[in-house]
Amino acid sequence: MHNNRKAMPTIPVTAIDEQARSSLPTLALALGLDAGGTSTRWAVADALGKVQHEGAAAGFSGWQLAGAEGRADIAALLTDIAQQVHAAAPKASVAALCLGLTGFDGDASAAMAALLKAALGVPAQHMRLFNDVELACRASFAPGQGVLLYAGTGSVAAYVDEHEQLHRAGGHGGLIDDGGSGYWMAREALRHIWRAEDEGPGAWRSSAMARRVFDHVGGHVWADTRNWVYGATRGELGQLAVAVAQAADSDAAAMDIVQRAAGELARLGLVLMRRCGARPLALAGRVFDLHPVIEQATRRALAPHEVLPRSEQAAHHAAARIAARTLAAVPGAPA
Repeated sequence: MHNNRKAMPTIPVTAIDEQARSSLPTLALALGLDAGGTSTRWAVADALGKVQHEGAAAGFSGWQLAGAEGRADIAALLTDIAQQVHAAAPKASVAALCLGLTGFDGDASAAMAALLKAALGVPAQHMRLFNDVELACRASFAPGQGVLLYAGTGSVAAYVDEHEQLHRAGGHGGLIDDGGSGYWMAREALRHIWRAEDEGPGAWRSSAMARRVFDHVGGHVWADTRNWVYGATRGELGQLAVAVAQAADSDAAAMDIVQRAAGELARLGLVLMRRCGARPLALAGRVFDLHPVIEQATRRALAPHEVLPRSEQAAHHAAARIAARTLAAVPGAPA
């Protein structure tokens, strides 16, 4: 079964009417937003795509759009961002924007656009709305040009084709898969540690990985792990991957998890290229920073495909530049 997802509905740039044209500010800016469950990063750029200001606010997700309380929380957050942008550029206004949002599948585009318009005053036709994976892919490649392999708390390979349709492999969440992700590494470590404890209570004392994990959760007895794990968010659980990677050079079990993570990630890239054709591939996400072996082994497993050097472009900067292209198409906006 192919795991194609419909491309995020893109609201096209259209000619604006005379009233909208006359209301364009003297200095129009493009806003880029990269929103996740932990934080939202924003950047504003001019019509040439040069980032002028940036900042951060609390996180939100597309899942919150389903309920009135969640929408109210998003509205408050967007108002905060609007105030930050105004404080940074008091003589300018946002005339176009691009949002990459975790948990957003496009079905709630109208609701999201309405919240953005209310807070920032941007008309819907000057917005580009994507999920965070598609934004990351577009930050690395023009449509039809390459595949993104992303590994953070979750894992996914993504490709936007020349018709702007999004194709993906993985991204099913930690309860189902997310092989090679931070969540997956944490789950594998906990499974190994507690199976070892079942077989020989106190085995954790001779395991560098177990000691680091237990330091993180606050104790070595089962109640400590149980209370921490089942009270942690998905992102907090994924942070245990840091402890696994830190132990890898002195703990064979941790190194095994690191190496298997690389194999799981490479599999996603290979699966998607079998479906969509071989193309240059870019790596992104914090998992590749956890231990050098993860990136090295992933690259080896992807050979002989072309794997590009890591890009340092931040997603919120990329979003601002995408929005700037929309801004440049608005009649009356400064060139």
